[in-house]
Amino acid sequence: MPSRLNRRTAIAALALAAPLGTRAADAWPSRPLRIIVPFAPGGGSDISARALAELLAPQLGQPVVVENKPGAGSAIGVMAAAQSKDGHTLLMGSNSMVINPSLNPQLGYHVARDFDAVTMVSSQPLVVVVGAGSSIQSMADLVAQGKARPGQLTAGNSGNGTLAHIAAELFAAQTGIDITPVPYKGESALMPDVISGQVQFGFLNLPSVVPHIRSARLRALAVTTAQPVPELPQVPTLRALNYPGLEVLGWAVLVAPKGTIPGEGLERLEALVAQALATDAIKARFAAVGVTPVLMNRQATAQFLQAEATRYAAVIRARGIKAE
Repeated sequence: MPSRLNRRTAIAALALAAPLGTRAADAWPSRPLRIIVPFAPGGGSDISARALAELLAPQLGQPVVVENKPGAGSAIGVMAAAQSKDGHTLLMGSNSMVINPSLNPQLGYHVARDFDAVTMVSSQPLVVVVGAGSSIQSMADLVAQGKARPGQLTAGNSGNGTLAHIAAELFAAQTGIDITPVPYKGESALMPDVISGQVQFGFLNLPSVVPHIRSARLRALAVTTAQPVPELPQVPTLRALNYPGLEVLGWAVLVAPKGTIPGEGLERLEALVAQALATDAIKARFAAVGVTPVLMNRQATAQFLQAEATRYAAVIRARGIKAE
């Protein structure tokens, strides 16, 4: 009799264990989620976050709120996310989250140490542009002018240490030319000076330059993707022009503060984001602003972030780039 009771107790316990385990896994999230975007509204990361939030909320059964925390080249928002321990905070990070620690080690965060990768979300190319009135007609002309007038070739960027800055420095290092970076407070401030020729070229985001290229105020010399982009099909890639290793993309990635979201929750997020990125709604919203959905699992995303951090650190070190 005791053995039968023990068996019955064990069977009952096993029967209860599966539902309880399922409920425990499904318990996350137990309250609204917050996605921190470390930039002002309207950019690629912000658009990606808001599009995902709309689709994730009904699947997760909780509101998903996007919170913009701009400042210090994204460092304010990234640090706020890294320090959050509520288990319901995510970060829509970008290139700057892996650039900033090399640019300014005093920031006190490290991507691999302080964040769990969830998934890549999107990417967008940069376009090498000059003013339409410039005598520079091609990348070969740009390099020739840089070599003929060392230090006099000005490269506008949207701020010290931004992707536009790093991309131009990477290009200068590969071609052996000497450029003078000219930082601005964002692309909107920079654009008139590129158009007028006050600064001679820039590696700028595709969505911001396409209208000016189509209206013949800017001339596109190359795109930084491996393949031509649909918005500018006639513009060659840097790879096609024999500048290998200059595929530099702006990207958005979803990460969580290290150890704050259970593994089942991270897996669920990864799967739901993958489903969302495959929808026509997301594809249309991204395409409207020159952003491409990117499917990448958690492990590959973590490896990508480490590779990007290593790549940018090498450029920053070799070119002697300092924080402002």
